[in-house]
Amino acid sequence: MTAISRRLVLAAALALGGATRARAAAVLGAPAPAFRTLDADGHERTLAEFAGKIVVLEWTSSDCPYSRKHYGSGTMQALQKAAVRDGVVWLTVSSSAKGREGYFTPALARAWRVRVGSHATAILLDGAGTIGRTYGARTTPHMFVVDRAGRIAYMGGIDDRPYADPASLKGAKAYVAAALADLKAGRSVAEPVSAPYGCSVRYASATAVP
Repeated sequence: MTAISRRLVLAAALALGGATRARAAAVLGAPAPAFRTLDADGHERTLAEFAGKIVVLEWTSSDCPYSRKHYGSGTMQALQKAAVRDGVVWLTVSSSAKGREGYFTPALARAWRVRVGSHATAILLDGAGTIGRTYGARTTPHMFVVDRAGRIAYMGGIDDRPYADPASLKGAKAYVAAALADLKAGRSVAEPVSAPYGCSVRYASATAVP
């Protein structure tokens, strides 16, 4: 990892209150943490099955106004559709614990997928918070992009507008879209780290990421 990359990682950790640095195994330029979980259709999913492909991990909550901003405006679905069309694997992750806002049973996740018109490859059910804690996911949305070599190429917000108002999307700097464009062109991601924004991931209290 270059000196510039190390400084970017440190800056992101400070922006997150140090939690990502202290807890997360997701580190820019390092191998993306492995995981194994069920998706909304009952299929077992692992990161390893997508080896050699670009993978996007998107943390979401159906009850979060920030996630609803992106889905209600159609911007999230449009980004998913374009990415999947380019061969990217898009994994939407729900780490809300049972009894907390945004918790998905398989049936609820499938109904939500239809309702919002998601183009994600799969919706991963992480009610125990295992994947979320490993990656240091703090907000909905919180975005990670894994490159073809299986390394973290981007981590942070979907864009630079930390507001729930859909009007804020106008003129937003789309970090994830730009990261995917860089990887598609064979370039290093120009802006690989940003501060995520949104609602706090609703982990069970015992597994919360402070």
